[in-house]
Amino acid sequence: MALPGENTKFYETPNHPYQGERIAEEGDLVGRYGLKNKEELWRAQSELRKYRREARRLLGRVDEESGEEFIERLQRYGVLDADEGLDDVLSLDVTDVLERRLQTVAYRKGLANTVAQARQFVNHGHVTIDGRRVTTPSYTVEVAEEDAVAFDENSALADELHPERASAQE
Repeated sequence: MALPGENTKFYETPNHPYQGERIAEEGDLVGRYGLKNKEELWRAQSELRKYRREARRLLGRVDEESGEEFIERLQRYGVLDADEGLDDVLSLDVTDVLERRLQTVAYRKGLANTVAQARQFVNHGHVTIDGRRVTTPSYTVEVAEEDAVAFDENSALADELHPERASAQE
């Protein structure tokens, strides 16, 4: 039992622990996105489950609540495209959520050679967003922040991986 004020789990584990196909699929996603363990995958799946639950709730409503704020939030995070609506939330995949993690965005921008290396760079404080150091690989990057993801200018890696900067500073 959790103590008062103490957080409980933010994810749900699978109902059946030993399903070979699910385990293989999870292992593939963990490797492809450089996740530390399956718990991070389960958190993403739980987040997606919450999105779908909210979309179903809003679709079932007939009163004035249309879900514009909910759709705008998902579009701001980049989970939904600008032209997609409430119906499209139900067809989302867990990879749509995993693609918005800082670790994946840093890898896709070419800051690292692998997703595991991107995770290490983020953990060690080499990656910034708008000049602000973020050390959480699971940070959800908004679409507006995506272009601002870069190496910290004080980082030794900024000079090491981009020698043209080092020669410009001298």
